[in-house]
Amino acid sequence: MQRGWKDAERLDWKAVRCALTTDRFCPDADNCIPVTDEEYFPDDVVGRLVEFVRVVYGADTLEENLDFIAGALGNKGATSREVIRNYFLNDFIKDHNKTYQKRPIYWMFDSGKMNGFKALVYMHRWNTDTTGNVRVEYLHRIQRVYESEISRMQDVIDNSPNAREASAAQKRKDKLAKQLKETRDYDAKIAHLALARIGIDLDDGVKVNYEKVQTGPDGKKLAILTALK
Repeated sequence: MQRGWKDAERLDWKAVRCALTTDRFCPDADNCIPVTDEEYFPDDVVGRLVEFVRVVYGADTLEENLDFIAGALGNKGATSREVIRNYFLNDFIKDHNKTYQKRPIYWMFDSGKMNGFKALVYMHRWNTDTTGNVRVEYLHRIQRVYESEISRMQDVIDNSPNAREASAAQKRKDKLAKQLKETRDYDAKIAHLALARIGIDLDDGVKVNYEKVQTGPDGKKLAILTALK
């Protein structure tokens, strides 16, 4: 998808310039990091963390350091990356909200219990296009992934001679279909807020702004972020 001038205005050009240099860890250019239950994108939250560890501590000790992080987190997973992924998916935002006493500086877009769509943004880089960018560049992107994966699973179901493989494909297809439906329902909510282009005022504090960006012009609350529990 070709980006236009409006897209360019949303980018953090300091991050873009940083990305043009070699062997540096740079902030995300558009302030949105997807959190997915499988590895769909190289720039998701796990990919970004792995890159940070590689740049800061070196490639030679990357796997050792990831194992150390995974061991400290203690989440489920067959590999260190799976453990880290499960932490971000299930526990990070709860820990973050607790640490910041329900005044988080990282906000998580969250479609619901099926984990169809989650993405982190940094409050201090929020602008009037943040919700719209999350919707178009990330929510719609994961929907296309789900559609493609559902089609691929159906192909396995139709053509695999292995009953176990076909059964696993059916199970995954069913999960993906539920996630796709959840993201479509979520899209209906987030669209209204994206069109409203809601900005924030840092002087108002976290709680006021957290509610503000989830409230439409008609005053209706549309829960698009993880609840502050």
